[in-house]
Amino acid sequence: MSGSDRKIDIETLTRAGLLLQLADPTLPIGGFNHSGGLETFVQQGIIHDAVTLKAFAETQLKQNWLHNDGAYMSLAYTAATEHNLNALISLDRQIGATKIARELRESSYKLGIRLLKIFAPHTSAAIVASYQAALTAQQVRGFYPLVFGLLAASMQLDKAAALQAFYYNAVVGLITNGVKLIPLSQMAGQEMLIELHAVIAHIVIASMQPQQQQLGATTLATDIRAMQHERLYSRLYMS
Repeated sequence: MSGSDRKIDIETLTRAGLLLQLADPTLPIGGFNHSGGLETFVQQGIIHDAVTLKAFAETQLKQNWLHNDGAYMSLAYTAATEHNLNALISLDRQIGATKIARELRESSYKLGIRLLKIFAPHTSAAIVASYQAALTAQQVRGFYPLVFGLLAASMQLDKAAALQAFYYNAVVGLITNGVKLIPLSQMAGQEMLIELHAVIAHIVIASMQPQQQQLGATTLATDIRAMQHERLYSRLYMS
């Protein structure tokens, strides 16, 4: 059967489009204003070329995001699928407690609230409305990974695909900032991204069922640089 003869599944294509939009690094939520401590690493000379930037990206994937933002996104997706608002409220408190650096904590819920404002009006999912009510009542702060997982579930997006998009978005943001700060060529950034796709795939599989005892396990170096970022003499980013 040729491609032109196959029945096109409009619903599947629509969901794919929503996933692409949800993970779009250019969404107007302010993500480009935050480096997550990377700016401090660059100013201190720790990250200074493509090799050190790629190593940092791998460390973030394997030792930080896997047990933090990625894990919380996965758990939020499950909670939203089960229409469990109490679980989402509990996750909000947990993630807030594990984000030690003020800039990282504040940037996360600011991005999450803006993301929710874009997509919430276009979904009829009851759990999204309940979460918005909890946000208004200040029961939750709206951290980005939780909102991402909530929206992905409400759109009935495949969990593995949503996790892959989530990590892809994070890696693209890191590489884009690194290319600008070091600086590197755009081609070097794209080559790095291609080489990291296999790492992302492994992290997605590991994130499908997060280990509760590993939640919050992080790289202290990143938290320290994020705290130091508040007092940099000059800076391009808000975190």
